[in-house]
Amino acid sequence: MMHKIMLIEDDRQLSELVGGHLKRYGYDIHQPGDFQNILKSFSEIQPELVLLDINLPYYDGYFICRSIRQQSTVPIIIISARSGEMDQIMAMELGADDYITKPFTFDLLHSKVKATIRRVYGEYAGKESGWLAVGPLKIDSQALVVHYEGKRQELSKNEYILLKKLMEMPETYIRREVLIEEVWDALTFVDDNTLTVNMTRIKQKLSTLGLPNVITSKRGVGYMLSVPSLNELQNG
Repeated sequence: MMHKIMLIEDDRQLSELVGGHLKRYGYDIHQPGDFQNILKSFSEIQPELVLLDINLPYYDGYFICRSIRQQSTVPIIIISARSGEMDQIMAMELGADDYITKPFTFDLLHSKVKATIRRVYGEYAGKESGWLAVGPLKIDSQALVVHYEGKRQELSKNEYILLKKLMEMPETYIRREVLIEEVWDALTFVDDNTLTVNMTRIKQKLSTLGLPNVITSKRGVGYMLSVPSLNELQNG
């Protein structure tokens, strides 16, 4: 199956190099040249993956990322010369799935594209149905929503996979490497900070639902989910 990728990069030479490389692997690459109407192009193309530069004319990549995320759950990989931690955190906060800093190798880019597409559309996707629950906390694998006591929070694909892993093994510390591998496939290609950002967002969403401090982390060990039972909540 030929997956449709929208490559939003204003450096013509880099765009051609990246596009040409990915085409060799059988991807259908769309490279819009009208950077003033990117969102219109996105709606017309309906891509299955977006590769998005940050420094663009008219609107920066952060604005475009946020705008795409408001209308679609399509996976977004940011490609940027900005390597600072705050830039990566901001991209994740706005809904990006991954972040690659320039300069990068084509092997790294292809591995991230392949892993993202496989996770969202391939053998990992679509197999699950229904709910997973730990006490009163539930996640819906179809809608990517976490429910607790009549309240709900939407999850990104990455947040869903991480929370599901923690819920499958409650009261157990799960190593950071295991969690990283669960989401991003290749341990060597992921900044450890990317996991921290995603876990922080999950904690914030659970706290909003009324479950603060149910995920604990221990340096050198990993993360653990402890959901109080209804009895504990009522008595506590």
